[in-house]
Amino acid sequence: MKQVFRSKTAFVFGWIWVAFVAANVIDLTLRYSGKPSMVALAVLGVLTAVVYVVAIRPATVLTEPGLVGRTPLRSTFVPWASVEDVTVSHSINVSHSGSQLLRLWTPMTSARERAKAVRRGAAPVRHGRYQTEPVLTKGEQAAAEAMAGKTHADWVGEQITSRAEQARLRKDEVGQVRVTWAYDSIVAFAVAVGLIVAAVLVP
Repeated sequence: MKQVFRSKTAFVFGWIWVAFVAANVIDLTLRYSGKPSMVALAVLGVLTAVVYVVAIRPATVLTEPGLVGRTPLRSTFVPWASVEDVTVSHSINVSHSGSQLLRLWTPMTSARERAKAVRRGAAPVRHGRYQTEPVLTKGEQAAAEAMAGKTHADWVGEQITSRAEQARLRKDEVGQVRVTWAYDSIVAFAVAVGLIVAAVLVP
């Protein structure tokens, strides 16, 4: 089963920005005024490339063959049998292939989120006669207890660890780690550079 984890806030902001840029591109096209319009398009192009690379592209993808860590400029594929250790601090860090370390961009944990998770885990369960909060079902209570003191990054780290352990139990062959350039990011910046050049050349 394929699972994709992103920073929801960054992802939503990124697509809101794309919609904003699309509306402005239409407006600039309809009201084209030469160099000023091209300069505005170039600025929007550069900012959109940055937003795409930083907010939209990064993702942690769990596939059947292995883990894919998508950063702004590269994608790293690590077969499950090659995963050796997973630690979670501010980010999820995956040790593999001996001394190699893959630092995942998403999801990340802020100090505020970590403190909130700790407070949630330490909160006592109220069993008083008069309840001022809604009573949880057994399933909801089990889910709450499972996530007590944990952040989203902790949960994703556990999913990665679980899949790696399953691969070792199946005695899967340790595959080759593959690192590839993010060609979509390169294209985004190439388009931005093209717009800058066009803005400079337009009289």
